[in-house]
Amino acid sequence: MAISAEDAEVGTELPPRTVTLTRADLVRYAGASEDFNPVHWNPRVAREAGMPDVIAHGMLTMALAARTVTDWVRDPGAIVEYRTRFAKPVVVPDDERGTDVEIRGRVGALLDGGQVRVDLVVTSGGAKVLSEARAVVRLAP
Repeated sequence: MAISAEDAEVGTELPPRTVTLTRADLVRYAGASEDFNPVHWNPRVAREAGMPDVIAHGMLTMALAARTVTDWVRDPGAIVEYRTRFAKPVVVPDDERGTDVEIRGRVGALLDGGQVRVDLVVTSGGAKVLSEARAVVRLAP
């Protein structure tokens, strides 16, 4: 059952999510997105580009945050608007552990027409990796 406008108020928190990314995840995402930029798989190229190591695709990080919203609202078509800025890359080490991306969200504003603004905080390694991450969501009546 989808979240209704009556169920949301400013401050309502979305269930937090932690996603572990490994180099294998980056390979799978590169294949699915056809984004084979070597900073996502080649440590030498990533370092030459000024990165500490291989980094996750920015769109993958954005998608993880959006998935947190769609899981909460239980309707992937409910996102009316979604925007963010990249604050810091998600560095993915070459080990079995990978790195965690933590996503937290809360309703930041009630809008007209049964819509809410969800403000997201997305971090990895204790650092904010997305800034100004927000989604406008149409809730069920």
